[in-house]
Amino acid sequence: MLHNRRNGDLYASTVDTVYRNIKRMILLKELRAGQKLSEIGLSEQLGVSRTPVHEALRRLESNGFVVIVQKSGAWVASPTRKEVEDTYAVRAKLEGWTASMAVHRVTPLFLARLEKKIEEEDEIFKVRDLERYIEVNTAFHMIIAETAGNLVLTEYIADILSKTFVYMVFMDRYFDFENNPSLDEHRRILDAFTAKDEALCVRLVERHVETALLELNLD
Repeated sequence: MLHNRRNGDLYASTVDTVYRNIKRMILLKELRAGQKLSEIGLSEQLGVSRTPVHEALRRLESNGFVVIVQKSGAWVASPTRKEVEDTYAVRAKLEGWTASMAVHRVTPLFLARLEKKIEEEDEIFKVRDLERYIEVNTAFHMIIAETAGNLVLTEYIADILSKTFVYMVFMDRYFDFENNPSLDEHRRILDAFTAKDEALCVRLVERHVETALLELNLD
């Protein structure tokens, strides 16, 4: 039994490693939007069997990085303009909803966690670490979602955040690392939560998402 559990842990670790490696290749544009992905090619490149590659691609699909078509294969996602706009519109409303609930559950710990993520975001942006920047930015929004106290909504937020941050990766001009428009917006959101101003929190969060869409320069 212990042997089987160890084998399971080893396999899960291998899948995690493959997932992170493929994700990093997408973030670094070594794999481009719309590119066909070969399980055999990836397994040879990463030095693993096809099975963990297959599982990693499934996870990447659930996070919006990859599209899998039955009996056809896998591709790096290549979202249409309408898909991007629709996703951001839904995200704005969902995050506005979480903000309206979270503002009634504000604690010193909640505010401290948001402030810490803002500080991390500033430092990570300076060193131009895209992967960590996305993780910290996501964490900022997830703190608000989790504080709202609705587990189903939190799951929806996690899913849609993943999709919209993937869209950012595919739009080259967004991550030029010359300026960080979200940082000041996050600070204003923190101030609104500190003041426990529900209307302002909702307005700033929704505007923050709308601004992120504009920053993608879809025209």
